[in-house]
Amino acid sequence: MTHARSERAALCDLLDRLGPDAPTLCTGWDTADLAAHLVLRERRPDAMGGIALKPLAGYTASVQNGLKNRHPYPELVNLVRKPGGVYGLVSFLDSAVNTLEFFVHHEDVRRAQPGWEPRELPADLEELIWKRVAAGARVMLRRAPVGVVLHRLGGRGRSVVLGGAKDGPKVEVAGRAAELLLFCFGRQEHARVDLTGDADAIARLKNARLGI
Repeated sequence: MTHARSERAALCDLLDRLGPDAPTLCTGWDTADLAAHLVLRERRPDAMGGIALKPLAGYTASVQNGLKNRHPYPELVNLVRKPGGVYGLVSFLDSAVNTLEFFVHHEDVRRAQPGWEPRELPADLEELIWKRVAAGARVMLRRAPVGVVLHRLGGRGRSVVLGGAKDGPKVEVAGRAAELLLFCFGRQEHARVDLTGDADAIARLKNARLGI
């Protein structure tokens, strides 16, 4: 089983266990909202544009709410459980696009619950996450108001990535690959990382809107 499929399955198991009203790290969304978002993303390409483009956000929200209201929660989770659209047909594309998507949303649900702790991830998943962080950090950190230096803890090879503002103070962020990914994806408050730098710069980075 690919990491995309295993994260998808684990997320769906957790959604089933928690029910439709549990909190998530996605602002304003409970578990039913998150499930509806994932169904829309794979099965309603006509409504995907609003995920990234504000002028289309109203239509996307309307379709997402329609999915949530039309499908009983267990049915909604079952739609997430089986890859839809092109991802159900092309396993390579599913792995390329959905590994990080489902990892992050799995953590969005896990880390919104009391008593969570970071998972011990397979080494190859950590390596894959780091490669994606190293390749995408400049995009994920493009709105950072200060310079950012990512230091990966654990693993081998290249362990430093730069991003954020080119001028002014810099903040050093150290953690394992998965924690750096969550930080760069805008989950700063729930990422287990160590921050070093000017106190004001750290505060600004913690409150910045990061991610793709």
